[in-house]
Amino acid sequence: MRKVLPFILCGGAGTRLWPLSREAYPKQFHRLTGPETLFQQTCRRLSGPLFGDLFVLSNYRHRFLVAEQLEEIGAPAKNLVLEPVGRNTAPAACIAALIASRADADALVLLAPSDHMITDPGAFARAIETGVAAADGGALVTFGVEPDCPHTGYGYIETEPGEGADRKVKRFVEKPSLKAAEEYLDAGTFYWNAGIFLFKAATMLDLLKSHAPGIIEACRKSLDAATEDLTFRVLSDDYGEAPAISLDYAVAEKAGNMRCVPLKTSWSDVGSWSALWNFMAKDAAGNVVQGEGQVILENTRNSFAFSDHVCVALVGVENVVVVAMEDAVLVASKDHAESIKLVVDYLKGNGGDLALQHNRVYRPWGWYQGLNRGERYQVKCIMVKPGGKLSLQSHHHRSEHWVVVTGTVEVTRGEEMEMLSENESTYIPIGKKHRLANPGKIPAFLIEVQSGAYLDEDDIVRFDDIYQRSSNE
Repeated sequence: MRKVLPFILCGGAGTRLWPLSREAYPKQFHRLTGPETLFQQTCRRLSGPLFGDLFVLSNYRHRFLVAEQLEEIGAPAKNLVLEPVGRNTAPAACIAALIASRADADALVLLAPSDHMITDPGAFARAIETGVAAADGGALVTFGVEPDCPHTGYGYIETEPGEGADRKVKRFVEKPSLKAAEEYLDAGTFYWNAGIFLFKAATMLDLLKSHAPGIIEACRKSLDAATEDLTFRVLSDDYGEAPAISLDYAVAEKAGNMRCVPLKTSWSDVGSWSALWNFMAKDAAGNVVQGEGQVILENTRNSFAFSDHVCVALVGVENVVVVAMEDAVLVASKDHAESIKLVVDYLKGNGGDLALQHNRVYRPWGWYQGLNRGERYQVKCIMVKPGGKLSLQSHHHRSEHWVVVTGTVEVTRGEEMEMLSENESTYIPIGKKHRLANPGKIPAFLIEVQSGAYLDEDDIVRFDDIYQRSSNE
């Protein structure tokens, strides 16, 4: 059995899991089901004797999250490809096929989302192995989940009847009505569309040439002009010329040789809070509780409660979702959890960044979190991880006071450098070049008090940065 090259697609925003999942820190990077994130679980699932080197295709803004989470699980971070802009799954499949084909036109490529939950990695690997023969023969292979309920939130794949290891695909069906979904469940020839594809690189390129030539032209240009940024390969802006279209619409629905392998394991795309509730273990009353905050349930049934730090109490309610973050609270009927995307659309349309950023903002050196803000002042908590180093920078409109709470930091202020430990402080005047670093072995925590006429993050002039970021990152 020859190796399958896994390409993980890591660009989704997970808007229906707002306010936990936001564009700057989407659901695949959260620990929704245990100590590892959905992305890390996917990486582990795509390792082992069947699989070759792991590739990750991610949005440029998430590059440090990807690298850090790979490092946490000891996975190599040598094949990280960055999109300058998201263009959906068809251009992503094209990039994967182009990269693989430059080493071997007959290379087998597995395209897999980063944010799915699959309980049995062994069953998953066996399904992929089953699809190899069909893919080697020139088929575009997809993997269908055997449905256990008439779900209306998933797309479906209809297959020809048969008992073989894989089945011929008749058609793809968008999210159906409840009546249609019930009929699909009874028919026994319909599967949930998991969005996972296996193909030879040459097969995918031939399909794109026939059905979506604009995609292959833009992707080839963007790959030819890609640049190296630290350990990342950054596609050029030509990538934005590719149509933003799914692989289903661009190719799969038109492919003449399409096969489906049943995926016989519990699966979820974690597309909403109700989907997560369905997948998780529940207490005797059907409730799921997550998060670090205290949750109190009284006379509550079939509900989902998440708190990141505050105390949340649910009393006398049923079938609800309550998610409490420091800067936003969601209360919704579990039956309407799919509609949370409308809230995100509203927030985006009104110019706020609650749909984009958490109150805690992650950076490659650690994170910062807003504590208080008023006229001409702002208070933040800053965590610098061991070995982390902020850019050498200055500000036109604000000064800063730093107080070390835990750990040791190295402070550069103009031409001076000093070490500060717990309960020690320093002052950075307006316009003074400065830098903060953690040379220690434990995370360093500081309280920062900013004062001035303008306090937003775009008042940064960078002179040197080990992470090679632009001024607005």
